[in-house]
Amino acid sequence: MTGHSIITPKAPTPEVSVNGVVIPAQAIAAETQHHPARRPEAAWQAAAEALAIREALLQAARARGITAPEASDAGAVKEVEEDALIQAFVDREVTTPDPDEESCRRYFSNNADKLRAPDLYEPVHILLQASKADPDSYERARLEAQTLVEHLQKRPDDFERIARDRSDCSSATDGGRLGQVTRGQTTPAFETAMMKLRPGEMTREAIETPYGFHIIRLDHLVRGQVPEFELARPLVEEFLRDASWRRAVAQFVSLVVGEAKISGVELRGANSPLVQ
Repeated sequence: MTGHSIITPKAPTPEVSVNGVVIPAQAIAAETQHHPARRPEAAWQAAAEALAIREALLQAARARGITAPEASDAGAVKEVEEDALIQAFVDREVTTPDPDEESCRRYFSNNADKLRAPDLYEPVHILLQASKADPDSYERARLEAQTLVEHLQKRPDDFERIARDRSDCSSATDGGRLGQVTRGQTTPAFETAMMKLRPGEMTREAIETPYGFHIIRLDHLVRGQVPEFELARPLVEEFLRDASWRRAVAQFVSLVVGEAKISGVELRGANSPLVQ
């Protein structure tokens, strides 16, 4: 992941090599940014493991005379070319069967809820924007939001008018309507409050989020349905095919690594980007 500083362990580390080919310490240090961890030693271990596996795959591919398709970009960097070589190696050596009818039906039967269409919520809200960086205005917004909640409990038909007149959200022009949303599309606090409401209900208190205070009303809720097997089958096949491929690649990488002489790092598993 970019944005993480390069981590070098404080204690001396052994030289890492694969079949006598040394992986430079600088390369391992640079790789640590892709393996964030709480302890520098853990990031170093993960980076060294990943590069050792990568080197073992590259050596095995070259030993078998495998070549990668020529890059369309004449200036392609070495790392991209090596990625293409590893991919060509895997594509040639790893094959998986298509899932059969029985496997598909068994997965569908055992995982029907995972295949259910997402619930669709239609919330309407009023946002009073506020920031904790300004305690006085934050407290004023909180008190105003609670006053509006009390008002709307007595006069719920005023919701859209107040949203248009007072809400700090762009949805104010449409009376606070946010349209259809699903899980993960709103902030956690907003989502939790929304999902507790039944259609037609409004929150009984102002809901605090990083944006300020919300008053939420749920207008409609459509529960997602589990599709018929034939409709879901393409998704089931895709999942099973991908799961099978990941298992096969992990086994393949383990075999290749097992044939290599690796020193300086303890391999704890097929820590390869191919199977992430």
